[in-house]
Amino acid sequence: MDLQAEFTRIIELFQLPFMQRAVIGGILTGLMGGLLGSFTILRQLSFFSDALGHSALLGISIGLLLGINPSVVLLPFAVLFALGMTYLLERTRLWTDALLNIIYSSSLAIAIIILSFVGQYKGGLNNLLFGDILAVQELDLVFSALLLIVCIVFVSLTLHTQMLLTLNEPLAIARGVSVSAHRTTFIVLLSLVVGISIKTIGVLLVSAFVVIPACAARLLSRTFTHYVLLSVGLGALSAVGGMLFSAGFNLPSGPSIVATQLLIFLLAMVLPWLRG
Repeated sequence: MDLQAEFTRIIELFQLPFMQRAVIGGILTGLMGGLLGSFTILRQLSFFSDALGHSALLGISIGLLLGINPSVVLLPFAVLFALGMTYLLERTRLWTDALLNIIYSSSLAIAIIILSFVGQYKGGLNNLLFGDILAVQELDLVFSALLLIVCIVFVSLTLHTQMLLTLNEPLAIARGVSVSAHRTTFIVLLSLVVGISIKTIGVLLVSAFVVIPACAARLLSRTFTHYVLLSVGLGALSAVGGMLFSAGFNLPSGPSIVATQLLIFLLAMVLPWLRG
């Protein structure tokens, strides 16, 4: 293989408008996933984000059945579904993982039943399941950028409170912090990030953007602030690296980004060991 010709091909590919939108979309998704993911894994909500991402298929199915664009249904459904899950988690005495498993599996079952009545939109459904980052449009980038700004503002204004809630919730309650309000706001933001990222990475892979960069950052950081910033940076870096990997080897973009995240995580595991 002529490496110079291959390099030139990749450079020319990234000069195309749709590829530039894909890269920007991947970076925005990686930044949002890394930012909220840093709190999500410490609060042991990783399976929550996974269940939310997979359960989004139910919202997609309802949209298809009603003849509504799934992208329009997805965000409101994600928020309502997340609030419903939060309510059940707070009102029942079941273990969190057991309840989430019930919600996760039952919503998938209902979605499949609904899809059995839908005979069209096969290609678009596959894109929503596995992601189609190359189909990202300017409006998607605007929504992602606005949501990223909201997330940054929220975390910046409530950073001390979020740290306290994450590391020592009983102390936060003792200091008069409105735990329920902060938890609900965080869950709503997380559901919006998951919902808006589905077009980029797909229903089946979206939780990786929330979990893997944050886990890698956790292995490499020593302070909480450094951990959050590193999680954000690794989220964006993996998106760019995954797009380059996808373009270089002509592979699907979404899985390539997740594979890159996995590689970063494995390096994060090995690096402390190499340092002795």
